[in-house]
Amino acid sequence: MPGYLPRITGREVENALGRRGAVLVEGVRGCGKTWLARHFARSEVRLDDNAALVLAAADPAAVLQGPTPRLLDEWQNAPHLWNQVRRECDDRPEPGQFILTGSAVPQDDLTRHSGTGRISRVLLRPMSLRETGASTGAVSLKKLFEGETVSGLFDEQPGLSNIASAVCVGGWPQNLRLSNKDAASSVSDSVTEIIRLDIPTGSGVRHDPVMVRRLMLSLALNVAAETKMSKLASDMDIGHPPSRKTVVAYLDALQRIHVAEDQPAWSVSLRSKATLHREAKRHFVDPSLAAALLRATPQRLLSDPTTFGALFESLAVRDLRIYSQPEQAAVFHYRDNTGLEADAVIERTDGRWIAAEIKLNTSPRSIDKAAKNLLRLHEKTTRRRASDLATLLVITPTGPAYRRPDGVQVAPITALGP
Repeated sequence: MPGYLPRITGREVENALGRRGAVLVEGVRGCGKTWLARHFARSEVRLDDNAALVLAAADPAAVLQGPTPRLLDEWQNAPHLWNQVRRECDDRPEPGQFILTGSAVPQDDLTRHSGTGRISRVLLRPMSLRETGASTGAVSLKKLFEGETVSGLFDEQPGLSNIASAVCVGGWPQNLRLSNKDAASSVSDSVTEIIRLDIPTGSGVRHDPVMVRRLMLSLALNVAAETKMSKLASDMDIGHPPSRKTVVAYLDALQRIHVAEDQPAWSVSLRSKATLHREAKRHFVDPSLAAALLRATPQRLLSDPTTFGALFESLAVRDLRIYSQPEQAAVFHYRDNTGLEADAVIERTDGRWIAAEIKLNTSPRSIDKAAKNLLRLHEKTTRRRASDLATLLVITPTGPAYRRPDGVQVAPITALGP
């Protein structure tokens, strides 16, 4: 397709089409699901169109007719089509019949039990720095899992101002050709649309828009931090404190439309008797949403290293999640009651893992401290878990990639890739 920018998740979609009758591509609105699906589809029907919805209600089978793979865009607007697709996959045993895209998980969770063996699910997030062209990809996560060392200097090394701009602009495909100012304004518009339209239409949750905005602002203020429900509830208080049930419902709504994405705590066996913290870290699917809620600009971030550091960590977690998908890995965090922590632990399904510290400050002292934390974590894990370690990694905003004498790999985010 002309103008199509390859997505890392595209390989997952291609592989799924080769083994299943249908593929469901999920993700937040505006992350590029339709563009990605059209790259593989030979025909399509858009279910955000009234005429298509009328036909889907009157004659569902007719909507599914057309050259395959056939794209059913925003399928959750006609959720009864799920079972129709499932039956068609039974009647047409060939793989690659349908691609479904959606910005929300249907409220009744009908997909949880009826698509097994027929429909694969693929999560698409906003674009990583590698996909937007802001990273060279020279430091491959796959190679790090294989224990390889990567060293090098990189030409045209971006400065902190470029990283601050990347945080504020985000990875939204439709904003790539806009100026930084216009792209940031577009993200602010998206926040308004999330509150006004996406939550009620995508999740079915009746909500107070003022409370939702305050919840999102609280998440932005606490991005990349462990934040209890009680704190979120306090921040949402507009004269009548919300119940825990309300906070949970609003958070669930944000997760259903793929706007919020928690980073769970890592479960690990330790040699010591340290108590593990089990709270998830709070993140948006893209750090630009937090920046928009905080009214942050690149200039303001550069003068506020604490906020910049939290948003930079969220940027790195976003990219690690994207790069880890081909490895069938998930991104966790670690913290115990002794103060030892790791900003990210990337763990594959085979148990292989990478522990990472994410540091905006690139001073030798800062990197030394991060490396020592990682080495302590390695020492505290049991012998079996320690043997599964692939590498220890310090992620910086800029600078060279190199392996320290203690074995810790250092790499700038602008060199990371899948």
